[in-house]
Amino acid sequence: MTRLPKVVAKSKKRQGRGMGSGKGSHTSGRGQKGQKSRGKVGVLFEGMKMKKSLLKRLPLMRGKGKFHPKGKRVTLNLNDLEGLPSGSKITVELLVKEKLVDAKLAKKFGVKILGGGKTTKKFTFLVPTSKSVVKASKV
Repeated sequence: MTRLPKVVAKSKKRQGRGMGSGKGSHTSGRGQKGQKSRGKVGVLFEGMKMKKSLLKRLPLMRGKGKFHPKGKRVTLNLNDLEGLPSGSKITVELLVKEKLVDAKLAKKFGVKILGGGKTTKKFTFLVPTSKSVVKASKV
């Protein structure tokens, strides 16, 4: 018969679940009176303080993408790949090695090949491409 492994991790004490729990009775580890002892308070809540509140001190971000601070992919045109040898597999690592894209930006946002310009060489693409690149590589 196989034995189960010994459980080392101890479960955390749950507050306010009766006297037997070790964290029950009266204030249940919340101190005495006040707003924080009675319910949840938002992280950014600062009472009626308006003039110097944290939200008022942050700069206003304008425009469509103000709630999505995500950058766009690093784009390369097809004619930028003309310096690479024919038949090579286009990966992010190859583009970084050939210094066509910045390593940090490529890792953070990714790379996309667009169909700007023409190329006489055949490539195998392992990065996202536009539809025009797929048409150009089939010809």
